[in-house]
Amino acid sequence: MLRAEQARSRAKNLPIYLKLQFITDYYTLLAMLDTIALLVLVLWPIIPLWWIPVHGANKIVRKMGFFVCPVIGILWVTIAYIIYTNRVFFLGFNIDFFILIRAGGILCAGAGVFLQLWTLRVLNFLVITGAPEIFDGVKAKLSVHGPFSYIRHPTYLSHTMFFLGVFLITGNLAIGLVALIDFLTMNFIVIPLEEKELLQRFGIEYKSYMARVPRFIPRLNR
Repeated sequence: MLRAEQARSRAKNLPIYLKLQFITDYYTLLAMLDTIALLVLVLWPIIPLWWIPVHGANKIVRKMGFFVCPVIGILWVTIAYIIYTNRVFFLGFNIDFFILIRAGGILCAGAGVFLQLWTLRVLNFLVITGAPEIFDGVKAKLSVHGPFSYIRHPTYLSHTMFFLGVFLITGNLAIGLVALIDFLTMNFIVIPLEEKELLQRFGIEYKSYMARVPRFIPRLNR
């Protein structure tokens, strides 16, 4: 059912003044949800565009140095423009989730933001954005405290939790697809490439860490 039909269906038994108010409020909410969904759709591509070459083509990225930033930036702007110009299509497929599911989405997205901020507190901005993998002058130690004592890749888990939460909040199927693609991309492309690099950099120290701490899902019994 289209969102316009949903609004009319829910308002048909209300008095006329309440009906108009309901439809106005409903469309305001939908506009807000669509704005959130569009922002996520436009911003998400920067994640795979950045992390896949940083870990998958590290030698080339290191040779490019700072110039890798504008190159990836141009690619992202191009993709973002295509998404924005086709926003009617991307925002046109939605599920009208029950209010409790939307509330769960708020909690999930909020937990993802919290996890990302916690990770940022343990690391610093340069490390969390991959600077040690690009610039020789930026060094990083192996982090095993904070969220890294529970899982090896809290940053990537925070992405998945946030995108899943936004999907449950907005009901937008394109966001649901983003959450799924992000999860698969991180787990089957980015993380294996990153861990191969970390094993080369830290050796037995990281191998021991891998044996103690799970990759993506925390253990219930530590």
